[in-house]
Amino acid sequence: QVQLVESGGGLVQPGGSLRLSCAASGSVFWIGDMGWYRQAPGKQRELVALISSGGTTNYADSVKGRFAISRDNAKNTVTLQMNSLKPEDTAVYSCNAKRLGLIFWGQGTQVTVSS
Repeated sequence: QVQLVESGGGLVQPGGSLRLSCAASGSVFWIGDMGWYRQAPGKQRELVALISSGGTTNYADSVKGRFAISRDNAKNTVTLQMNSLKPEDTAVYSCNAKRLGLIFWGQGTQVTVSS
């Protein structure tokens, strides 16, 4: 089992920045892809950004150029730097990790972009 704990959400004004972190614990060996997903009220969960164990990244078109995902394999953490935030980025952001064919999720952290 892998436990994922997110931190760093909150309220920010449009144009502002937030940094989300996700710490993995438990059976962390052989964790593969890690990613951030988000779900806004009334909408389906969507992929925000993905990073492989080797550092290859993939972003949703809506966040390209504004968000950056990174990971520290030694510390078993994945981070999402979010810049130039827009009201439409408001959602619950959840961390995700894949390990040996299983998918694990964190509990989620709320990000609200509002003036």
